[in-house]
Amino acid sequence: MARIAFVFTQGPHGSSAGREGLDAVLATSALSDEIALFFVSDGVLQLTQGQQPQQILARDYIATFGVLPLYDIDRCYLCAAALAERGMISDAVRVLAAEVLAPDALRAKLNDYDRVMTF
Repeated sequence: MARIAFVFTQGPHGSSAGREGLDAVLATSALSDEIALFFVSDGVLQLTQGQQPQQILARDYIATFGVLPLYDIDRCYLCAAALAERGMISDAVRVLAAEVLAPDALRAKLNDYDRVMTF
């Protein structure tokens, strides 16, 4: 079975990419057990707790990341450099547990996957 990686590169509320990526992850989970999520660039903002999208009249889909372990999706990785660039600490509590990796280690993990979908 194909190993599938989902790479989140955009912030949560500037476009629909994050929501569409999450929908794709949930749909794919019915077909594959080998799924991993990678959060790079502004994508690291997807897992930030305490977001208030209703303030900008956006849909609150971020909490849905928290149910991914129920779908046996437990391979999640955050880019340490992207966190540092945005002034975020690596051990902060997030809506989904994720391993923080240096860019080289993150690329090495990503190379283990057969298919990569970027959102």
